[in-house]
Amino acid sequence: MKATIKLPHPDILSQLPRPLLTWYQGQSAARELPWREEPTPYHTWLSEIMLQQTRASAVIPYYQRFLAALPDIASLAACDDETLMKLWQGLGYYSRARNLKKAAIVLMDTFHGEMPGDFDDLLNLPGIGRYTASAIGSIAFGLPLPAVDGNILRVVMRVLGCREDIAKPAVKRAVEDALAPHYPTGKDAGDLNQAFMDLGATICLPHGAPHCARCPLAPLCLAHDEGCEQELPVKQNKKQRRQENLTVLLLRTGKAIALHKRPAKGLLAGLWELPHLKGHLTAEEVQAHLDAHSLSVQEIHRLPDARHIFSHVEWQMRGFEVLLKDPDSGIAAEDKTPLVWASPQELAETYSIPTAFQYFLS
Repeated sequence: MKATIKLPHPDILSQLPRPLLTWYQGQSAARELPWREEPTPYHTWLSEIMLQQTRASAVIPYYQRFLAALPDIASLAACDDETLMKLWQGLGYYSRARNLKKAAIVLMDTFHGEMPGDFDDLLNLPGIGRYTASAIGSIAFGLPLPAVDGNILRVVMRVLGCREDIAKPAVKRAVEDALAPHYPTGKDAGDLNQAFMDLGATICLPHGAPHCARCPLAPLCLAHDEGCEQELPVKQNKKQRRQENLTVLLLRTGKAIALHKRPAKGLLAGLWELPHLKGHLTAEEVQAHLDAHSLSVQEIHRLPDARHIFSHVEWQMRGFEVLLKDPDSGIAAEDKTPLVWASPQELAETYSIPTAFQYFLS
């Protein structure tokens, strides 16, 4: 049986909504975001998925471009995968986009193309967890659901002076359960969640000193009272990322560039990439590899090294630009997959290239 997490001083939580809502309503213009202008269920869902692991300022142009191309659930469900991936290019965590489409298809088949206003129905959609279901439920439907993310966890742990490890799912659920009885309904439900988000993004900061002098919760905050704000929240160290060395090949013939499609499963599944080889190779080793695969090298130049960090792996990349004599035959990918030659226009409009390879394209 799992141990129950008991939060200290839970009585303080009932005092949080009023000052937070007053503060949020007084400064809402300072955080004007396009998805807040018209918080329909579709807009709220799309923005919440995009905002996972991504800053709001970075999301805005992607959100606007995505909505211009796919303005509703029906168009998302009918979108072809290449177009979807191109719209998502640069946001990373591409499984989010694939789950959006899967969920849209379920919504068309089961809910007549509408987002359901029920927490359990939302939770059963692909790509939607407790946080996202609560955010959609509260913002779009006015349900009294705390959307517990890193911001809420940080604020609550500091206010309560709690030293439980927020990396534990049981702690996150305990905060959700403790806040739920104090959540309002209607517009205030969504506003309260967004107030927590804004407070965490602008005042109760995760790194460096929080701006306690401007915080509406400072009079209630035990961490502030004890001067230990920067010691909280407690979070166990992440597992160290695995490092992989790669040699990336920018193969050119005229203005066309060689692309290779990644496998349908795994990291960056189904996206287009620059062909690459394991390890850090020399120019001579790259030329020998290409010669062995019937690709005749005319010129080869070293490109600046690059690094790209994923959640669980770090790529240390060495790059070479290679001008080929006769690209009509031969392959370069280790899995023997034929190359595709893309024009500049196709690179811009058709093929979705992950950020990890954009370093070499730029």
